[in-house]
Amino acid sequence: MTTPSPTPSIDFVQLDALKARLDRHRPLPPDMVAELRADMVLRYTFHSNAIEGNTLTLMETKVVLEDGVTIGGKSMREHLEAINHREAIGFLEEVVQDGRGLDERTLKDLHQLVLRGIADDAGRYRTRNVIISGAGHTPPDALHVQERMATFFGWYADAAVRLHPVELAARVHADFVVIHPFTDGNGRTARLLMNLELMRAGFPTVIIPVEQRAAYYEHLDAIGVRGDYAPLLAQIGALVAASFEPYWRLLGTAA
Repeated sequence: MTTPSPTPSIDFVQLDALKARLDRHRPLPPDMVAELRADMVLRYTFHSNAIEGNTLTLMETKVVLEDGVTIGGKSMREHLEAINHREAIGFLEEVVQDGRGLDERTLKDLHQLVLRGIADDAGRYRTRNVIISGAGHTPPDALHVQERMATFFGWYADAAVRLHPVELAARVHADFVVIHPFTDGNGRTARLLMNLELMRAGFPTVIIPVEQRAAYYEHLDAIGVRGDYAPLLAQIGALVAASFEPYWRLLGTAA
């Protein structure tokens, strides 16, 4: 695994205080939960896919997800990416509800959902080498993917009991991307894995805005090239703090 940077750039005290404040309002009314979830699924699906180059707009994504309408001029792949991402979020919710943690079977099932109907090798580790366009980091040779993922899961078993959930989520995301174990769909899967850890710990789902894509890619590359986690941790920490805002709006409380 990549050597972690020594000083995580996350204010854990602030994040724990925000979560404790939200916990005081739980359980939330069912209608509020449904409204928050619908908004999250739409925005999360749009931004995560847009980061990867999907050209569906936010409103087009809404129409595809809610009305099942095909958008003229958009590819079938783009439609499937939206539908699959919604299904993947539902899968994560089932995993959390069942009290399951991250393991290889869960990972492969998740990836299979992300690329269902898109890639023949969905849910299977890559068997060829890949490069990340524009990145300074080169993922490991395909021959080493299984070994690297075994190391990843070994690290995760230890880290899951000693790291703060937000740091764990960010590092799971980053280390998975560095390995790049699948031919395609690694970015979407990494962001879903991050949110699996946040959801398991009771934090809101975090959405990385497409507007932050350039910085996000730079931060991931800094980890792959130099083992510098601090910039990504700072970015994720800020986004976790911002993820509470929809709750405060519906609860009618000041931030």
